[in-house]
Amino acid sequence: MTIDVVIFDIGNVLIEWQPERHYDATIGEERRKEMFAAIDLHAMNDKIDTGAPFRQTIELAAEENPAFRDEILMWYFDWIKMAAPAIPHSVTLLRALRAKGIRVIALSNFGIESFEYAETKYPFLTEFDKTYVSGRMGCVKPHSLIYEMLEAGETAQPDRFLFADDRQDNIDMAASRGWQTHLFEGPKGWAKRLVQEGLLTVDEAGL
Repeated sequence: MTIDVVIFDIGNVLIEWQPERHYDATIGEERRKEMFAAIDLHAMNDKIDTGAPFRQTIELAAEENPAFRDEILMWYFDWIKMAAPAIPHSVTLLRALRAKGIRVIALSNFGIESFEYAETKYPFLTEFDKTYVSGRMGCVKPHSLIYEMLEAGETAQPDRFLFADDRQDNIDMAASRGWQTHLFEGPKGWAKRLVQEGLLTVDEAGL
């Protein structure tokens, strides 16, 4: 099947997203485990990814959990250190596809303000033909609505999409809608898939 649109997730595909790693390095693994056991910070982040205000949502969680107030606020003040580093080979693939005139879009769970900030730190995030950002759309993967909204915004048929994401549940929902999918476990595997699909040569894919 011909691929007309290549779709990138962003977190852990183009940019590493490992909050726990940052907390381990700054407050220690024991304190981090204690905090994550007491507070669902990923649920807090899901609110941001659904469109809730970035700083206010984190500050509210900090106020509600004074025992970890300073650590929770780090989610805002150290956010760019958690969303780091970029994954250079994946960026190369994005640019190689676009250089060949292939439509490349993003579908990512990302807050409105945090995405705008990320664009200033990672200019390649501005290079997509179109970005579908959950915060702007009001829903997150793997809910079917966000996939429906992307389909409505594209002229190609879903069976001509190729979607790379690092989470199996996100991939499964896309596959159930007829998308072609790739579970991202590293840029080399993604590069090989793009070559396999005839979208890039071995050299263009950096292999």
